[in-house]
Amino acid sequence: MQYRSPLANVRGLGSAKTGTFHWWMQRVTAVALIPLSFSLIIFLDLSLTATFQETVTWLASPFNTVCILAWIVAVFYHSALGLQVVIEDYVAVESAKIISIWLVNLVFIFLALAAIVVVFRLISIG
Repeated sequence: MQYRSPLANVRGLGSAKTGTFHWWMQRVTAVALIPLSFSLIIFLDLSLTATFQETVTWLASPFNTVCILAWIVAVFYHSALGLQVVIEDYVAVESAKIISIWLVNLVFIFLALAAIVVVFRLISIG
C-alpha cells in the first residue's frame, strides 16, 4: 500500500525551472542579432568588394570590432540553444540526449573561440 499523495510521487521529477530562462535567452539573442547582422552584412560586403587592407581597417575600428564580436557570441549561443531544443525534443534515449547536448555546446564554444581568434588576428594585421 502506498501512502504518498500523487504530488509527492512526482515531486522532483518535474520542471528544472530553467525553461523560461532558456526561452527568454533565445528571444533576446534573436532580437540582438537583428541590428548586429547589419555589421556582418557590411563586413561581408567589404570582404567581397574592398581591398583586404580596407576591410581590415574597417574591422580595426573599436565599434565595428565590438559589433562583430557581439555577433559571433550571440549567433553561436543562439544556435546552441536552438539545437539543444531540437535534441531535447527528438532524441529519446536520455544518455544520448545528454551526450549530444554536451557535444553541441563544446563544438559551438570551439567555433566561437576560433572566430574570435580570427577577428583578433585580423585586427593585429591592420
